Amino acid sequence: MTDHTTSALPLFRQTVQDEWIDYNGHLSEAYYVLIFGFATDALMDASGLDAAYRERTGCSLYTVEAHVRYLREVARDSQLTIRTTVLGVDGKKLRFLHEMFAGDPSGEPVATEELFTLHTDQATGRSAPLPATVRERLAGLVAPAPEWAGRGIREV
Repeated sequence: MTDHTTSALPLFRQTVQDEWIDYNGHLSEAYYVLIFGFATDALMDASGLDAAYRERTGCSLYTVEAHVRYLREVARDSQLTIRTTVLGVDGKKLRFLHEMFAGDPSGEPVATEELFTLHTDQATGRSAPLPATVRERLAGLVAPAPEWAGRGIREV
């Protein structure tokens, strides 16, 4: 669990859809990532990397690496809340994480995703510097990483 109780970013909320339920009766693993993707879109909108920015500049965030932890089953019709934390921002790079909760963002999350992204010029396919205003906005949101962040898969 992350030890902060508030976030400078708005919480993202999503209800689990019937078609997202797998043969085991709970949220299928692909849909955790879809929901986290929606939360990434919300982060981009809040930081100035919204649709208008992407259309105007041809630049966007590209995910270079992601690590998902599936911690608890999620039932049909669950009301999910995603809390996003920015861990670091550099010239072209952004590292952040999402924590997914069933209901309010308290207690232990049901899943987490940590992402490393690059600001990319879609015309060239190469990384490009983040605009100063976006970089400053994101830098103002940086918070400490929870103890689980930055860890890979444990050996068996």
